[in-house]
Amino acid sequence: MGKIHIGLNAEFSRSSDKPFEWAVKSAAEMGYKYFEPMIHFGRELMSEAGYFHTVSMFDDPWRIKSACDKAGLKISGLQAHGPLGRPDVHGEYIKLAIRVAGEIGVPVINTDEGIKAKWTTEEEDFVLIKYTLQEAAFIAERRGVKIGIEPHAQYSRTPDGLDRIYKLVKSPAIGINFDTGNAYLCGHDVYKWLNRVAGRLVHMHAKDISVSHSKSEKGKVTGTPVGCACGEGVLDWEKIIHIVRRKCPRDIVFSVECGTPDQAAKSLKHLSKLLKK
Repeated sequence: MGKIHIGLNAEFSRSSDKPFEWAVKSAAEMGYKYFEPMIHFGRELMSEAGYFHTVSMFDDPWRIKSACDKAGLKISGLQAHGPLGRPDVHGEYIKLAIRVAGEIGVPVINTDEGIKAKWTTEEEDFVLIKYTLQEAAFIAERRGVKIGIEPHAQYSRTPDGLDRIYKLVKSPAIGINFDTGNAYLCGHDVYKWLNRVAGRLVHMHAKDISVSHSKSEKGKVTGTPVGCACGEGVLDWEKIIHIVRRKCPRDIVFSVECGTPDQAAKSLKHLSKLLKK
């Protein structure tokens, strides 16, 4: 049985129109000990101008590590989502993300199968996903980096679908990044699904869903970018903590994925109180 730590996904700062370094400093000032940066391929206007929190992988990876070290934060993982079923889009991206993680000592990169190409069949999609994952796994295994597959798109929206992707490539580098909010909005029992994957967890997106969000989108979508403050939504965090403590064999970071700094602060307070029990 591993320990549970609380971290913060950089998405909380998106609504603030601030750069990466601001997000890191804000997370530390709230009291977080872990942080999950988001990285992107190439160059992106808003982040280059300082209005967005993502970091280009064309930058020196030590920009990420140095900012987090200065703030006293450990990096739980890198948010490196892209369509695994489209090697032309995500192939080089995910491999570079793993190399960045390996260089600065980040244990996990998180991704999903993404939105499929319009013209491919399901059979073709799984061949493409396997190709992308296997190429990524070769690089991840050498660097001791885990690939966290997240329930987030058309195939991973069900427990069987997520398992099908997970089983495509036999590699110690591949695990599950369970997103509680996505699992809930897909229309499933979050706690049964978490029980099923807990032994394979390498990371978690701690995402709560508000009552109004639940009423409008549950069963209609496969995921959502951010949720509400943990403890102010529909999910039972005490139950989630109990499952992870009982069934997960390694240390896990609950990376809070919410929309504002206020929600981030409330989430930390709520989860910290429950973890002390």
